[in-house]
Amino acid sequence: MHHDAATLLRRHGLQVTAQRIAVLGAVSSHPHSTADDIAKAVRAEIGVISRQAVYGALGILAANGLIRRIQPAGSPARFEDRTDDNHHHLICRACGRMVDVDCAAGAAPCLTPVDDAGFEVDEAEVVYWGRCPECLAKTPGSVGVEEESVSMPRVRHTDDDGTTDRASADEQTDEP
Repeated sequence: MHHDAATLLRRHGLQVTAQRIAVLGAVSSHPHSTADDIAKAVRAEIGVISRQAVYGALGILAANGLIRRIQPAGSPARFEDRTDDNHHHLICRACGRMVDVDCAAGAAPCLTPVDDAGFEVDEAEVVYWGRCPECLAKTPGSVGVEEESVSMPRVRHTDDDGTTDRASADEQTDEP
């Protein structure tokens, strides 16, 4: 990993440092981790590193396209090294677990909105929310029940006029 990471950093015109190599390795080994989790993994590998140095490395790596920063609603930023496609994420409301999900049909159909309003669309961020198999197994027969769940906002459907109604889980009602 160290040789590949160093080559990758050089190819993007970035200075090769032990911290950047360790951060790249941690993101690769622990996809969808928060900056704090990545910092713990980096410290386990190279010893002392400041939180600011980890945040700095993550920012530079993300800005140069070596890693992807994901910020689901109501959740801290997470990082992954899968940057070569337009995939989506599934997040468990109960435990916060995140997994990658490929586009539902073909080569990124979500990149073609009904009306692009003159924008050049180059990325779509789709997040599916639900409960993972492990959390479902903990409470059999309770599909749809959200006990002790991670507090994360929900995004409601997009109306025919193109507006999206957003509300946090606490603010939502069953009313239209």
